[in-house]
Amino acid sequence: MASRRFSKGVTSLVLLSSFAAPSFAGGLERGGYNIDQLFDTSPFSFQSGVTYVTPQRKLKDVRDTNTSIFTGGGNLNSRPNSADETSNYTIPYIGFKAGFGDAIDCLVDYSEPFGGHSDPGLNWAGANDNIETEIKTRNYGGTCSYRFDVGPGQLRFIGGAFYQEVEGFKERLVSTLPLLLGTGTGVGRLDLEDSGWGWRAGLAYEIPEYAMRASLVYNSRVKYDDLTGTVDLRQVPVVPIYGGLITPVSGSAEAPDSLELKVQTGIAPDWLAFGSVKWTNWSVLQSVAFCPTNGLSCPAGGLTSLDLLYRDGWTISGGVGHKFTDQWAGAVSLTWDRGTSHGYGAQTDSWTLGVGAAYTPTEHIEWRIAGAVGLLTSGSSGVLTQDGVTYGDKVSYSFGNDLVTALSTSLKVKF
Repeated sequence: MASRRFSKGVTSLVLLSSFAAPSFAGGLERGGYNIDQLFDTSPFSFQSGVTYVTPQRKLKDVRDTNTSIFTGGGNLNSRPNSADETSNYTIPYIGFKAGFGDAIDCLVDYSEPFGGHSDPGLNWAGANDNIETEIKTRNYGGTCSYRFDVGPGQLRFIGGAFYQEVEGFKERLVSTLPLLLGTGTGVGRLDLEDSGWGWRAGLAYEIPEYAMRASLVYNSRVKYDDLTGTVDLRQVPVVPIYGGLITPVSGSAEAPDSLELKVQTGIAPDWLAFGSVKWTNWSVLQSVAFCPTNGLSCPAGGLTSLDLLYRDGWTISGGVGHKFTDQWAGAVSLTWDRGTSHGYGAQTDSWTLGVGAAYTPTEHIEWRIAGAVGLLTSGSSGVLTQDGVTYGDKVSYSFGNDLVTALSTSLKVKF
């Protein structure tokens, strides 16, 4: 039988390993939504942490499949047919949890749940499709729970809301004609930003004596109904109507909703098993078109668009934790994430092994460190027809099995 002392010593490792392992999931997933600090048994706790991720996706066999100097950027097949697509990134987290009496707990937190950064550069055969694209989010959340005795444990109702900001840009080579004429670089740029609200609701059941907890939490979509920005074509004056101008544009999109089941239980003195299953509705992000807002006509498919064409994501994780001493505990986890690309894009299935440790020098301080190494599986990207519209006709490429690594650390103060 696991003891209550065991549950305090090892369950913190569950938070650590789950935080580190899935840091390169499909879609625009980064840290995702994480409210595990809400279950902290201390009356008050402050936690701050950061994860550093180094994906190493390399594109090869790149072929410019639209060589038109006007619609395809020109013939780029004389440029390198390989590129490093991904860039390193960090994921910060700050949270403060407070307990009120024996029944109510509340958590306020800051995170960056979604994002993406692709930076293959200008000197590759697919520059007509992408030079650099980056999307960032900032999430400010508030979540509370109410718990009461049911049977041998406690049932907890969970509810909350969050405010989310998004911003991003994309650059691509629109045409090589300005380079030939000496009138510009031929590079166009899209900038965008918006904000929106979301909510969450869930249930959890806990039996502290056995270090057992099961939780099911739903996070709603965030609607970006006023996704505004600009299309900068000052370096592409040859484009009809919009060439040489900065044009204000708008569009709409949604950050996906998700449903996650997490389970943990003591399996022997000082040993804990844990696992989770998460569904994320990435299929809400297909092609996001942007149209002018200054009275100019909007071309079919928008003046420009972000073509993502995601399918839903599934993430399954499991592992074990062990308390070695009153100060030290460790955990190991394995995570599988189903890729959200299906013939267009480079987000295939991934497998990630995470290892973490927690050091508790006093009952008020806990330091955590974790590392992860993952495999990004191979695949290819090319033409994809969806709802009668053709995508991916500018460039095709393939990629092999690539590595991703991550390192995270956090400090929690309990009082």
